[in-house]
Amino acid sequence: MSTRGGNNLIKKIVSLVLVGMFLLSLVGCSNNNNATKPPESKTLKVVAAYGNKEQIFDAFTKDTGIKVEFLDMSSGEVLARTEAEGGKPMADVWFGGGLDSFIAAKNKGLLTKYESKEVAAIPQEYRDKDFYWYGVSLVTVGFMTNAEILKQKGLPAPKTWADLKDPKYKGEVLIANPSISGTNYAMLSCILQTKGQEEGWKYFTELSKNVPFFSKRGGEPPTKVAAGEAAVGVIPISGEFFALKSKAPVELYFPEDGIPWVPAGLAIFKNAQNLENAKAFVDWALSAKGQKIISEADPRVMVRPDVPVPDIMKDFSKDKLMKVDLEIFGIERTATLDAWDAKIGKKQ
Repeated sequence: MSTRGGNNLIKKIVSLVLVGMFLLSLVGCSNNNNATKPPESKTLKVVAAYGNKEQIFDAFTKDTGIKVEFLDMSSGEVLARTEAEGGKPMADVWFGGGLDSFIAAKNKGLLTKYESKEVAAIPQEYRDKDFYWYGVSLVTVGFMTNAEILKQKGLPAPKTWADLKDPKYKGEVLIANPSISGTNYAMLSCILQTKGQEEGWKYFTELSKNVPFFSKRGGEPPTKVAAGEAAVGVIPISGEFFALKSKAPVELYFPEDGIPWVPAGLAIFKNAQNLENAKAFVDWALSAKGQKIISEADPRVMVRPDVPVPDIMKDFSKDKLMKVDLEIFGIERTATLDAWDAKIGKKQ
């Protein structure tokens, strides 16, 4: 073999060795990347305002394997905090609470659009036309009374909104601040829409004379009425509060002259860290199975027509729901709450 031929052979061998080493390095890098890549998250962070939420989240985890971490917070607080933090989400999913805050959050660019695979089963009046929020159930507003306090004071149980402003209930009616409580903002907006601005504000001016103060937390009126600190509370009528009947001398009533209502909201925050898990929760909560589980955990009227009204709410009639425009809840929220502060806010 010539020297030139030997050199060529050596060069070929060296080249093959170098190529082999390069390929091995690629495999090594690939294996190393796979080894260091974090596993897909099986966690979902939720900010919630819903009864028996632990039971609901446990069922979701059982069905999906996704663990839920949650923070309990009213809808007005969620909106205010998210805005104050420049839109930085405090969680992946927002579950429960007054729809006015969800509509406002959509308009402020704080939510993520998601068209759920269950959307066809949800009536249009209970979801956003652009798929930024969905209703889960209907929050209906009514009265909780303490039978012992009413008896002591010789008072009948109020059955209508008109009854509630009667001077005989002075100091005995508890209502949460509507700028904090989505339920009570819904009550405020529904009555204003039903009665009209002039008559509506006249009504609340008269009603406020019977209210010693407006609670800073939505859960205060039912808690204080159950404890005997007041005779009547304006509350969301749900299984969570029906359950108090076994622990305290309380009764619940749907107002005979109209039931304020609003869907309990469900949405995904913009820039959610666990987006796919958030989508999975929305689909589950709107599914027939999820709706049934949620209804059993906290009996309410659900948004899916194929999920029956809970037996515990046998006195509920859809015909008594006030006729309202949900978009007004969000569009007029600031103006309505400013008017509340100006006309009624001295008691807050």
